[in-house]
Amino acid sequence: MTPKVLLFEDENNIAENLKYALKTEGIVCEHASTAADGLQKFRNGNFDIIILDVGLPDKSGFDVCKEIRSESKIPVFFLTARADEIDKILGLELGADDYITKPFSPREVTARIRAFFRRYGAATDVSEPKKIKNFEILEERFQIKFHNIDLELRRYEFGILKFLLEHPGRVFSRAQIMDKVWQEPDMSLERTIDTHIKVIRSKLKNISDEEIIQTHRGVGYSVKDGE
Repeated sequence: MTPKVLLFEDENNIAENLKYALKTEGIVCEHASTAADGLQKFRNGNFDIIILDVGLPDKSGFDVCKEIRSESKIPVFFLTARADEIDKILGLELGADDYITKPFSPREVTARIRAFFRRYGAATDVSEPKKIKNFEILEERFQIKFHNIDLELRRYEFGILKFLLEHPGRVFSRAQIMDKVWQEPDMSLERTIDTHIKVIRSKLKNISDEEIIQTHRGVGYSVKDGE
């Protein structure tokens, strides 16, 4: 299946370079220069990934992401010239799957998209779920169920929770978690782990009041042994 990308980007030079790079990798790309045009294309099309510039002329990319997240779980990659950590944390809390700071190489973006499809693309052959206490891990679907309810985890949320569940009782630092879960850990901030843990806890709390993930101040995180 040919991947199909929807690109929200108001700078034409950046858009054309990205479209060309994606095309050379066999990836179809539709381009929108405004939030309004992009949202219309999103609702009328069938896309696999969205690349979303934060600084659109008619609406913030963060607001666009909120609208998309209210309708779909489609993967969202943010593009931004604002390398500020607050922006990165906000983007992740809104449900972004990756965050790329300008200036960047179009090849870097296409490589990340290809890697995403390799690791998180739809599975056709699904094995039996791995059961750990009240959890079921469906690896090929990148899905974790808690008390038989799908947690609807994003890319890194799935990786973090799966990693911790597979090592109950063991405390891991943020750097250790990032090294195991992130494809390019050096390109991310350790504080993003805290953001993802916060979101995972919220999703767990929606199902049960059990305290699953423990914080070890100054050290890191663990899943309670026996949970």
